[in-house]
Amino acid sequence: MSLPEVCVCYLLRAAPGGDEVLLGRKKFGLGEGNLVGPGGKIERAETPELAIRREVEEETSLVLGGIELVGELTYPFPFKPAWSQKSWVFVCREWEGEATESDELAPEWYPVADIPTARMWDDARYWVRDALAGRFVRATFEFGADLRTVSASDHPAFAITAPHHP
Repeated sequence: MSLPEVCVCYLLRAAPGGDEVLLGRKKFGLGEGNLVGPGGKIERAETPELAIRREVEEETSLVLGGIELVGELTYPFPFKPAWSQKSWVFVCREWEGEATESDELAPEWYPVADIPTARMWDDARYWVRDALAGRFVRATFEFGADLRTVSASDHPAFAITAPHHP
């Protein structure tokens, strides 16, 4: 059985104190209250690339320029299988517009050097810094009975490779 597919994009910009990443507080639904990158479900007949462009515009009003695929993540939720999914992860440094709040997301810029992984999904602490640095991450993170943390008995299986250039 194939998993539902989603996508997420981390927008990066240069700032005087170092690069910043756009994250947003998820207002409702799966992950409510967490800081997340803009993204969402891939609709029927959409590619991950088309879906992420649509989702970012819907959630932040930004129109993406060039994007780079930096991850393929699988999330089994054995205690709530309906939440299990596969996620495509992108980074972007080129866009048009200013990030604005939507019904789903309240976006804000954070320093990459001090990314608040404690306020994100638990798996982010294992991989997000590598992905933001352009290293391709392929990983599986199984979530425990609390549906919030990576299972303590799991040692997340993941591979990180050199910067990915299509």
